[in-house]
Amino acid sequence: MLKFELYAESIMTDREAYILLNMMEKIGPITVRELVDHLGSVSAIFTARGHDLAGARGTGRETVDAIVRQRDELDVAHEIAGADSLGARIITPVDPEYPAVLNQIHDPPLALYVQGEFETRDQHAFAVVGTRRPSHYGRDTAERLAYQLSMAGYVVVSGMAEGIDTVAHRGALKAQGRTLAVLGGGLDHVYPASNRGLAKEIADHGVVMTELPLGRRPDRTTFPMRNRIVSGLSAGVVVVEAGPRSGALITVRQALEQGRSVFAVPGRIDSLRSQGCNELIRGGATLVTSADDILEDFEYLFAQPDRRCSEDAMPRIELSDDESALVSALDQGESDVDSIIRATGLNPANVSSTLLSLEMKNVVRMLPGRTVELVRAAVAGSR
Repeated sequence: MLKFELYAESIMTDREAYILLNMMEKIGPITVRELVDHLGSVSAIFTARGHDLAGARGTGRETVDAIVRQRDELDVAHEIAGADSLGARIITPVDPEYPAVLNQIHDPPLALYVQGEFETRDQHAFAVVGTRRPSHYGRDTAERLAYQLSMAGYVVVSGMAEGIDTVAHRGALKAQGRTLAVLGGGLDHVYPASNRGLAKEIADHGVVMTELPLGRRPDRTTFPMRNRIVSGLSAGVVVVEAGPRSGALITVRQALEQGRSVFAVPGRIDSLRSQGCNELIRGGATLVTSADDILEDFEYLFAQPDRRCSEDAMPRIELSDDESALVSALDQGESDVDSIIRATGLNPANVSSTLLSLEMKNVVRMLPGRTVELVRAAVAGSR
């Protein structure tokens, strides 16, 4: 085994030091930052004596003992090989691939275990989060928002938990867009297990990542750690259904601390699932009914992705006969639902389901007063 004694002979790199420190218990990003400021480099932590380590601000005896004990026990080569066996790589703050946006948060991860490839457009990302037990309304809304954001050229970030997270990832993939998933456990412990197939699909069309070392199972302490990365990767956080104690609200607090924008989808006033969202809106979060409510806040803050640059640049959508009939009924741009029913000859139930389908495709959007607006004219004919 390649242990500390071998690396201490000057072949220890900063990258290896970050990986080893990330594997240590009771050592976090803030402690490491103080040690680096005190010692001059991250690799120096592995050659410093105990009294030198103790000189760093906030580093007590318990922390020093933990570092000295664990640096003789951990095997960085074995960890790197383990990640490689999973088709993953480990990146650290000294690697060019490390997301620059994470360096802006208070406690950036010491290492990220990554499957998939980061792209430049990942800097234009929004998080979509919420309860693990959504209503049908919550699931539909989360999928629709993720789909719309992806169709507009933005990247969707979430935590791949059950419920809203899973639906958000699937909505982005349905739009053939990019999505980033941040796990609450090691890459070898995808949770929930039912999302292993989803993780593979995301890695093929985005990135699956975690800061947690191999072998670490998710628990109640790891999810808040994950959530700060979800918000840290995003320009804003969109909450779709969250109870008063939902973990999504932890993500919101972290987003606010990081200077990110917060958006919330309103829900029924008598639904516990919507209580968190409604409280966020009352506290100043932007109310969201479609992706446009999110994107208009960022129109002048960063350059729009290529897929928003022109209508011609956006992929054309195949429509069913019923969808085409409904779009034709909107040739003036908007109409009320009753007029659409009369113009198309379709029954009300069929019009309702067809409108939902067109909303998912970001072709129409619902306005107050049962009014429908055509938002995308560049669609293909009937299939």
